[in-house]
Amino acid sequence: MTKRIAVVPGDGIGPEVIREGMKVLDYLNESAKLGLEFTHFGWNADTYLATGISMPPGAMEDIRDNFDAVFLGAYGDPRVPDMKHAADILLGMRFQLDLYVNYRPVKLLDERLSPLKGKGMKEIDFVIFRENTEGAYVGMGGIFKKGTADEIAVQEDVNSRRGVERIIRYAFEYAKANGRKSVCMADKNNVMRFGGDLWIRTFEEVAKEYPAIEHFHMFVDALTMQMVRMPEMFDVIVTNNMFGDIVTDLGAALQGGLGMAASGNIHPGRVSLFEPIHGSAPKYAGKDHANPIGAILTAAMMLEFLGFKPESDRIEKAVTQAIAASETTSDLGGKLGTAAAGEAILRHLKGV
Repeated sequence: MTKRIAVVPGDGIGPEVIREGMKVLDYLNESAKLGLEFTHFGWNADTYLATGISMPPGAMEDIRDNFDAVFLGAYGDPRVPDMKHAADILLGMRFQLDLYVNYRPVKLLDERLSPLKGKGMKEIDFVIFRENTEGAYVGMGGIFKKGTADEIAVQEDVNSRRGVERIIRYAFEYAKANGRKSVCMADKNNVMRFGGDLWIRTFEEVAKEYPAIEHFHMFVDALTMQMVRMPEMFDVIVTNNMFGDIVTDLGAALQGGLGMAASGNIHPGRVSLFEPIHGSAPKYAGKDHANPIGAILTAAMMLEFLGFKPESDRIEKAVTQAIAASETTSDLGGKLGTAAAGEAILRHLKGV
């Protein structure tokens, strides 16, 4: 059965790393007869600056109704200082497609990449689930008396019972399905009393349905400390949109840097979006410098979501072999450019 994938390279280094991810996907699609069909969309800063349009009319409905997944690069361009096109496309997809699960594995693939003394592949292996459609990112609030000495800015943090419960339940279901022994919920309910109260009550109520899984709560500042001191204490972490945005970057650092990190923006049973978590890094665009591993591991995550777990595992094994052979970009200690690093992974993949 054909699976349709929208490919959206985006800005900056996005096209370069997505190109390497597509090499891997094209190879597996042909050799393993996966039945994937790719459609490329050129929504980026260049198009926005030329036309004033981020996405053409009907594009979001087309993605929702006619595709199984979106493989996306990165957004951000200094020529668009308010990043309107990025908000329209990336945040637009997250909110309009109701992609409420932000899924971030934190898995060290080589002992040499660990920034933590005495902590290696055994200790750095957990997942983070970030609520992806609510919180401080909904854009509610306003500015009063802007530009004056009496200016007031109000930013609303929105949490619904439905939104909180479904991300917490997803975290427990993931733990149950993947043999994970614990779920940690992180917030700041000691100061964010109202939203925090909803989170902690919901967490405790949902946890009762999963008695075999240990559950515990941490304030997010304590969580960040323990992620560095004792990453092995975590199996699954679930948190809100803002805190999740922060701790997932910390998680990326633990696994070797932003260039290593993949992410999924998921609504189970619906079209979902997959992207490396690094930014568009405009200063590196076109220089063959960017690490393609995050995009390639994102491709692997997307394949698993689409039901191709063996092929996903093959990609991760090929990436691990390339890292072990130091066939990487300079951020991981190697000497290869973006394209050569991608080709090295492809060579290992053909041998897996």
